[in-house]
Formats: sequence, structure tokens, C-alpha cells
Amino acid sequence: MRKPITAIANVLALLVASVMTFARAADNQSATQLSNLVRQDCGSCHGLTLKGGLGPSLRPERMQALGVDAIRLIIADGKPETAMPPWRDLLTEQDIRRIAQDLMSGAYIGEHSSTEESP
Repeated sequence: MRKPITAIANVLALLVASVMTFARAADNQSATQLSNLVRQDCGSCHGLTLKGGLGPSLRPERMQALGVDAIRLIIADGKPETAMPPWRDLLTEQDIRRIAQDLMSGAYIGEHSSTEESP
């Protein structure tokens, strides 16, 4: 009687491991897509190295002064009377929060190490 229970437990363990692996792969793909979005879309106004351009700097020093909730709201709702558009209809709340957290941590800095941009 123990063999069927052990077999079921092994199958369940394999299933859980497979689901977790799939979730990690999906999370990595999402992170890559968000990184590309920040580099291409945000970088077009905020500079390829996020030091600023048409829009202000998105470097960690400035982002930490704002805080994750303020950054999240700016991304979601944009900034009236500026070129900053709202992203609420294009991104999930989870993606908006992740971008805000990544901007604060500097996760997007150094991705263009071969690209030099004038200050």
C-alpha cells in the first residue's frame, strides 16, 4: 500500500517542481520585456543611460528621493502638462510596481555599458 502513496507523492513533487520552473521562466521573460520597455520607451525621453533628457533623470539617487509609491503613480497616471504619458492601460499594476522598484534599485543601470551618453 505504501508504493502507490509514494508514487503519488513523487508525481505531485514533480508537478510542483515543473510549475515552479515554469513560473520562474515566465518571471524572467517578464523581467526581460520590462527591461526592454524601460530602455526603449522610457530611454527615448529619459536618456539611454537614464541620466535625463527631455524627461528628468531616472537614476536611483533621484528615484529613492521620490519613493516607490510616487514613482508607481507617475508611471501609471503620467504627469499632466508634460510629455510623460500614463501607462496604466498598457501595463499591469504588478509590472508598474516592478519597474518602480527596479528604478529605485538601479536595476536598469549598467545595461548599456558600451553606450556612452553625454551628461
